[in-house]
Amino acid sequence: MNPEYPALSTASLIDLDSPMTSLKQYQLAAALERDLGHPAIADNPLSFQRTAEIDEQETFPEAEVAWLYNWQLQHYYIPTQCGGKFTSFEEFVGFVRVMARRDLNITIAFTTMFWSFLTWMAGTDAQKAKLAQYMQEDHGTMCLAYSERDHGSDLVGGSVVARKVPGGYRLTGEKWPINRATRSGITYVLARTNEEGGNRGLSLFMVDKREINPNEYGNNPKIKTHGIRAADMSGIYFEDCFVPDTMLLGQEGQGLELALKGFQITRALCAAFSQGAADTCLRTTLNFALNRQLYGKTVWDMPHARRTLVNGFLDILTCDCVNLAAARGFHVAPRQFSVWSAVDKYFVPVTLENMQQDISVVLGARFYMRDEHDHGVFQKMLRDSSIISVFDGSSVVNLHALILQRRQLAKTRGRRKPKDIEAINARLKNSFDLNTDLPPFDPTQLELISRGADDVPQGLESALEALEALTPAEVDATVLGCLKQQGQQLLQALDDQDAAIAQSAFEHGHDQSFESFEQAKHYCRIHAATACLHMWLHNRRHLGEFFAQGQWLVLCLDRLLAQWLPTRPAVPETYYATVEAELLSLYKAEQMFSIVPFQLATLPAADPVPPAPAAMAIP
Repeated sequence: MNPEYPALSTASLIDLDSPMTSLKQYQLAAALERDLGHPAIADNPLSFQRTAEIDEQETFPEAEVAWLYNWQLQHYYIPTQCGGKFTSFEEFVGFVRVMARRDLNITIAFTTMFWSFLTWMAGTDAQKAKLAQYMQEDHGTMCLAYSERDHGSDLVGGSVVARKVPGGYRLTGEKWPINRATRSGITYVLARTNEEGGNRGLSLFMVDKREINPNEYGNNPKIKTHGIRAADMSGIYFEDCFVPDTMLLGQEGQGLELALKGFQITRALCAAFSQGAADTCLRTTLNFALNRQLYGKTVWDMPHARRTLVNGFLDILTCDCVNLAAARGFHVAPRQFSVWSAVDKYFVPVTLENMQQDISVVLGARFYMRDEHDHGVFQKMLRDSSIISVFDGSSVVNLHALILQRRQLAKTRGRRKPKDIEAINARLKNSFDLNTDLPPFDPTQLELISRGADDVPQGLESALEALEALTPAEVDATVLGCLKQQGQQLLQALDDQDAAIAQSAFEHGHDQSFESFEQAKHYCRIHAATACLHMWLHNRRHLGEFFAQGQWLVLCLDRLLAQWLPTRPAVPETYYATVEAELLSLYKAEQMFSIVPFQLATLPAADPVPPAPAAMAIP
């Protein structure tokens, strides 16, 4: 079951005629998809039937997690320089979506391994080697013990204490609620090492349960949750527990800095969970709409239902542009990720949660049933998805991170010089052009603040210049006219917000106003719309005819602009017909709903009906 790229033929990934055949970064996702098989087949790993049973029983998915380990997927969470096979976050997002479209509970449980990046970022060579061996050979995983019962996301206010003693520290206190707290062998514990607290009063420990006294720590009981019911959602407590110096990650007092930098990685990757869930919710709803007969026609034939599903598809395409660019941006512009990750973590999960709610009306009462349609996968995905915008920093936490940096972003944008714009454009090409090779990810380049840099909106003027350079011979004149107008509306919105921020008083600490949070949401929408424009400009020659035409882009931008421009020119209705046709085409071909629609596992062809015996032939 071990996937090796050379053995994977291009034909098994996507059609040979497809322009996506050259995108090698999706081969791993396609290989995993192929081996998992179609989720509608009950005996396949992570099938809808099996994951529904696990959900009802609220039992940890032991066999399914073991299957993923035996497939050796854990190697792709470990950088190549540490002995693993991780190459890029774009590849990572691809295979996480493959898992997440089947079951979020199993995907989240397995993908707690991405917290290993704390060690890859700050660990010693010995710590890295130890963790890599633990993950590869022992099939071990880890959990993140940051939050506390009385302090929530207030990390600085945490009360778990690590008291320095000869040879190590004595840990005391409780972390709760923690995903995989009981079953994880390694726990990343954020603890106070300075009694006076403060930003330099916390340290981070990579606590290996195998090497501490079992009488000095324990786990809390499993917590019952509305979604991801089978998760090991519990807690861990320490009672004067000795941990050696070798378990300290980084330097003493560096814990908060490492925690915040680690969140920049995990927050952006969480969006892939939402993308996988959204694909399944749209796919199962479209399946219902095409086969359900009402009033002498199918549900799909009804204009309201059809437009609702098309809008859901447009939301997926928008989020694709945001998250794929962010995944690539890790490698190209890691110093900006205090901004990029906050935008990605807010915008993608919230947009796709709302999208799932919107399309649920097409299912009618069946959206609320737990086993009536496709083993109740829609209702289960809806419940499970609701946690994504909460963990690794809630929506409020991410918007707060943007508010604190928004003034500097506005100032920097206003001070750009030609050489700055040239550098921004070079980075944008590498971040958005899916055909370009990515540099290795360097976690040491992550910074707590972006120092005013966010290439995506700061490259908007360059994108508008690129639009102006296009001709009707390259792009349909009506599409091009719409995009130019929408681009100017985006630019005006960004200019207006920058001006408003420059004139407003700075809001300190956690005293930000309601209006500031609304501004931050608006910035996320501008960032997302601009990301769609960049993605189209950099890939329109090699992502197929539907992508190149740009009608989908006009509609995506229109949906985003509608949130602050209720009165605007109407877009051509024929564009919706084009997107409808693409949605149906991807559905019938069983391809991912994505700007990179690689092949999904297919159901085996039905056996042909044998001809009737001659004696029974119908005259």
